Amino acid sequence: MATLEECRQAITGLADRMSSSDGKPGLGDRTLSAHVTDLDVTFSGALRDGSLVDVTTDAQDQKAQIRLASSSDDLVAMADGKLDLAKAWLAKRIKIEASMMDLIKLKTMF
Repeated sequence: MATLEECRQAITGLADRMSSSDGKPGLGDRTLSAHVTDLDVTFSGALRDGSLVDVTTDAQDQKAQIRLASSSDDLVAMADGKLDLAKAWLAKRIKIEASMMDLIKLKTMF
């Protein structure tokens, strides 16, 4: 099981990939949350101007525009590029809730 700090770093790494990928436009400004199921903690923040800001583990009243849920190990593996996002989603190792347009953009980034 990955630590809380490893998960925080993984969230930042994933957010960097969501901001832009190989010169392709990123997701733009979006709110993001990631629930780490085995640690029972939810990270939330906002993608703004290509950076993840306002990262917190405090409960948020508002639903994020992009919501992820996975185990800590799967989250770290995705951030490290060892676990493909689409394959993890199809195998139900990760849950993603987002608009159809954001899902399509995510697919091209990972």
